[in-house]
Amino acid sequence: MRGRARDDRGSVTAEFAIVLPVLVLLIAFGVGALGATSARVRLEDAAADAARLVARGDDRAAAADAVARAMDGARLRLAERDGLVCATASASARVAGVVVVPVTATSCALDGGR
Repeated sequence: MRGRARDDRGSVTAEFAIVLPVLVLLIAFGVGALGATSARVRLEDAAADAARLVARGDDRAAAADAVARAMDGARLRLAERDGLVCATASASARVAGVVVVPVTATSCALDGGR
């Protein structure tokens, strides 16, 4: 029995050394996923604002500025169809500082400014 106890010495340390980096990566990706979700919410709000601005007849540049302020590098695409103005905002979000995830949001408003 005594010889077996010496063979197990350090096994907990080895297991901890393997599990700890995995836990750190999982937490980092979880926090990154929350950041990407936050970016999506910001883009959804910016797309809704841009669609309303263009629908009421404001300048398209003001709509593009609203999207650019929501997130660095965000782009705006506008489309008018069937009495609606649709704004699509897109950008890239980083997850855990390593993985780049494309984030896109679309919102439409009734075209009342024309």
